[in-house]
Amino acid sequence: MDPAFETRDAHPGIESTVHDSMTTLPQPASPVVTAVYQFRDQTGQYKRKERGSTFSRAVTQGGTAILMDALADSDWFRPIERKGLSNLTQERDIIRSIRQQYEGNQAQPLSPLLFAGILLEGGIIGFDSNVISGGGGFRLFSIGGSGEYRRNQVTVYLRAVSTQTGEVLKTVHTTKTIISQQLQGNATRFVAPNLFLEAEAGISYNEPKTLAVTEAIDAAVRQLTIEGMRDGLFSPTDTAAARAVIERYEESKAKAGRRDYFGRLLQPDNRSGLGLEVGGGGNVLQGDVQGSSLNPSGTLALRQPLSPRWALGLTNTVGRVGATGDFGETVLASELDLTYYFAPRARFTPFLQAAGGIVTQFPEPYRLTNTASILGGGSIGAEYMINPDLGLSAAFDVRYTADDALDNEDVGSFNDSLWGGSAGITYYF
Repeated sequence: MDPAFETRDAHPGIESTVHDSMTTLPQPASPVVTAVYQFRDQTGQYKRKERGSTFSRAVTQGGTAILMDALADSDWFRPIERKGLSNLTQERDIIRSIRQQYEGNQAQPLSPLLFAGILLEGGIIGFDSNVISGGGGFRLFSIGGSGEYRRNQVTVYLRAVSTQTGEVLKTVHTTKTIISQQLQGNATRFVAPNLFLEAEAGISYNEPKTLAVTEAIDAAVRQLTIEGMRDGLFSPTDTAAARAVIERYEESKAKAGRRDYFGRLLQPDNRSGLGLEVGGGGNVLQGDVQGSSLNPSGTLALRQPLSPRWALGLTNTVGRVGATGDFGETVLASELDLTYYFAPRARFTPFLQAAGGIVTQFPEPYRLTNTASILGGGSIGAEYMINPDLGLSAAFDVRYTADDALDNEDVGSFNDSLWGGSAGITYYF
């Protein structure tokens, strides 16, 4: 049976994915006595509800308990109770009173409370809903399905304060995404003249918000520990192991600094110079002859970036243009094109391209005779940057001619056009 339809016994809580990397840091020379008075939700947001109202909060209100657990597991901190300090002092008063009552002046005093070397402050300061959302679906003959997804994110800030001077020694922050997905399918059909069948099924997945907050807090404690070692605030027993951890952390932090608000890894040096593109593809002639067929082509292009988003190019394409059994010619097309990149610093970006030029037939290319046509159109595609200097691209292309003579026939009121696709690899010098 599917586990979703079974009850389960209570079990130890699930650890976050960062927990192991937090607890396996090099050991400290001496744990730091640490106090946490309150680590609370500062967003003030309530849980979303389609209808009616609710007083449930969007994120957990147990941030203090989660942080105390992370500090205890990290081995670098020695947490002391401050959240329930009034309860603690009241219980100590009860113990002191009972000892005095039964032992009189011989009563042993209680051990003094520990005082903290540092005070941890901060909280859950951000919960952003629908950072990215989308979906898709299809339906054919009353049978179809759909899927939706939504991404939220929670942000945690943590700072260490010296109890001797009140100086803020270190501040760190972490962000964790929260994914929700839903898939569903349905079908409606007449299975008999008087019998109508309707069926549907679906499943949804929602990443637990409490675990997301736990992971963000664990990551913040780990980050605070590593930066404390780096800046000399905390002392490890194994300096060589600590140095290796710090180096890996610096690399990951440098990479994190190149991410945008949606978590995409940016490459600010993309397309730094003149690009040489080699590619190929195919086209289908929409003209006045019958029997359209797919014909191959090859492309050589130069592309000069004008800005991060715009590039000017010169493209030469050699290929076949024809229709089955009626027409076939080898042509050369030379075009100037202007390309717009939607996300120029991302590894993957869609683009739009406008192009115009001339197409001529062999064996006399570039001669403006009855075998030449002016053409123009555009492309929509995407480019994936393997590294800042090397990109792979694919596009859907449409070209219209200024006359109706590309296929040597002039029939009807519509000019000839070419529809096709292309792919290429570009090296930017």
